[in-house]
Amino acid sequence: MVDDGAGQRGSEQADLMRVDNFDVQARRIAPEDRALLHELTVGVFWPHRAHDLDMFISLGEGYLATDEIGRALGSAMYFRAGDDFAMLGMMVTAPRLQTLGTGRWLLRRVMRDCEGCDLRLSATRQGYRLYESAGFTPLHTIRQHQGTVRGVAVPEPVPGMTIRTMTSVDVPVIRALDRHAYGAERRVTLDRMLDLSSGLVIETDGEIRGFAMLRKFGRGMVIGPLVAEDDRMAMALAAPLIQRHQGGFMRLDTPVQSEAFSEFLTDAGMVLHDTVTEMYHGTQRRPLKGMQIYGLASHSLG
Repeated sequence: MVDDGAGQRGSEQADLMRVDNFDVQARRIAPEDRALLHELTVGVFWPHRAHDLDMFISLGEGYLATDEIGRALGSAMYFRAGDDFAMLGMMVTAPRLQTLGTGRWLLRRVMRDCEGCDLRLSATRQGYRLYESAGFTPLHTIRQHQGTVRGVAVPEPVPGMTIRTMTSVDVPVIRALDRHAYGAERRVTLDRMLDLSSGLVIETDGEIRGFAMLRKFGRGMVIGPLVAEDDRMAMALAAPLIQRHQGGFMRLDTPVQSEAFSEFLTDAGMVLHDTVTEMYHGTQRRPLKGMQIYGLASHSLG
C-alpha cells in the first residue's frame, strides 16, 4: 500500500527527503529492521509474521524510510531473478504519509537500482496510480482467496495423470517448470520455497507436468507457487493440500483469469478477499496460456 505522490513537499536528495515538518531518511534494509517492517505491515493490515519478513529480507534488497527518531515510515524492496529481471514488493507507506510522496521516492530508488531490468509488481488500489505514472502497464487482476477451509470436492482425475509427493529428485524439473511459468530464473527464491514447503507433483508417464507447494504464511498456510497447464490440473494439485488442512486458515493468490478455479477455491472455503493488479515495466514475460502460475508464492515474490 503506497502513496501516489500527490502533494509532495520539499526537495529530494540521495538519502534524505523533507516531508511536512520533518526529515525522512532512507537506508538499506538489514535483518535487524524486521521489527520496523512489522510495524509498517501491521499499520496497513497486512498479515505478515516475523518469519515471513525474515524470508523477504533474506531474499531481497531494498530501502527503509525512517523519521528523525527512528520510526518506520515506508519500505520498498526488489527480488532479483537473474541479471535482467526483478520483482518489486514490500512497497509499504505509513497511512499518514500516503499522499506526501514517500512511496514515489522509494519507488524511484528501487527502480534506479534495477535499471536495465524488466520489472513486475502487485499493485494495490492505493498504489496503482503511482506505478502507472512510473511507466508500469497493467496486465491482469490477481485474486486473493482465503478463509477457513472445509471439505472440498475432489475433481475428476485427469486422464493418465497421477499425483504424488514432491521429492528432492524432482527439483531440476520443478526449477525448469517454474522458470517457464514465471518468465525468469528465480533459483534462489524457488530453492527457499522448496526448503520451507511441502509439495506435490502431477505427472504422466513419469514426466512432471505441474507442482504445488504449501508453507506457513500470515494467518495460516499458503498454497504457492502452484504451476499447472490448465484448471483441472491446478484443482487436482490444490485439492489434497486443502483436504489436509480442513478447519485451518488457507490462502491462495491466483493471477490466472479462471472463474472455474476461483469457484473451486470459494467452494472450499477460500473466498475472494481482495484483488490487486499485476503490472509490468519493460517486457511482459509471464505466459498467458499453457504452463502458468496458478498460485503465487506471495504478492511480493510473484
